[in-house]
Amino acid sequence: MFRVDLNCDLGESFGAYKVGMDEEILPFVTSANIACGFHAGDPAVMRKTVKLALQNGVAIGAHPGLPDLIGFGRRNMNISAQEAYDMVVYQIGALYGFIKSEGAAMQHVKPHGALYNMAVKNKELSETIAEAVYKVDPELVLFGSSGSEIVRAGEKIGLKTAHEVFADRTYQQDGSLTSRNQQDALIHSQEQAVAQVERMVKEGKVMSQQGVDISLKADTVCIHGDGTHALLFAQSIKESLEASGISIESFK
Repeated sequence: MFRVDLNCDLGESFGAYKVGMDEEILPFVTSANIACGFHAGDPAVMRKTVKLALQNGVAIGAHPGLPDLIGFGRRNMNISAQEAYDMVVYQIGALYGFIKSEGAAMQHVKPHGALYNMAVKNKELSETIAEAVYKVDPELVLFGSSGSEIVRAGEKIGLKTAHEVFADRTYQQDGSLTSRNQQDALIHSQEQAVAQVERMVKEGKVMSQQGVDISLKADTVCIHGDGTHALLFAQSIKESLEASGISIESFK
C-alpha cells in the first residue's frame, strides 16, 4: 500500500502583511513547515500557526530560511558554513519554543527557498544543515529534495530523512526544480498538478521540461502555501490520492 505525507509551507505572514490561506489549507495536509522569522513570519504568526496546526492534527516542522524578508528568502546569499549552521539552529530554536509551550513536539525541519536550493547540490552546505538539525535533536526528520545532497547528508549523520517532491513546480532533466526566473517554473493547472503527484507517488517518476522521465522517491509532497492555487491543489490532490487508495499520513 502506498503512503505519503502532504506538506505545506505556512506561517509566512509578517506584521500587517498576510500571505497564504493557512486556516483553509491545514485540513488538507499532514505536515506544516512553519516560517521562523528570517524569510517570513514573526513571533505572533509563529504562535498562531503552531496552534492552528495542532488544532487540525497536523505535524509541525521548522522552515528555516535566509535572512531576506524583502526577497522572501528566494535570493541566493554568499554565506559561510558557520553562518548556515547558526541560522538553522537559531530558527529551529525559535519555533521549538512555541511548540514546546503548547505541550507538543517538533516533527521535522525543511530548509526554505534559496537555502534549500543552494543545499540541493552543495555537499558542504547540506552537511552543515544536517549537523545543525542533528545537534538540536537527532530524532527530527530532515526534509530534502528527492535524491539530493540534503537527503544524503541527513542519512550520513544519522537523521531520519524524507525525500520530497513538488506538486506545483516543474522539473529539469537533472532532477532539479525549474528556476522561478523561468516562465514554466510553476504549475497552474489543477489537473496537471494532480497527475504529476499521482505519477510521482505511484510510479516514482516525473516528466522533465525536456521530455525526459526522471526517477525519484516521494515520501512527502510539497504544496507551496503562497501559491495562487494552493488551496485548490491541496484539496484536489488529497481527494485524488485517497480515491486511489493511497494513505496520507504524517511521519509522527
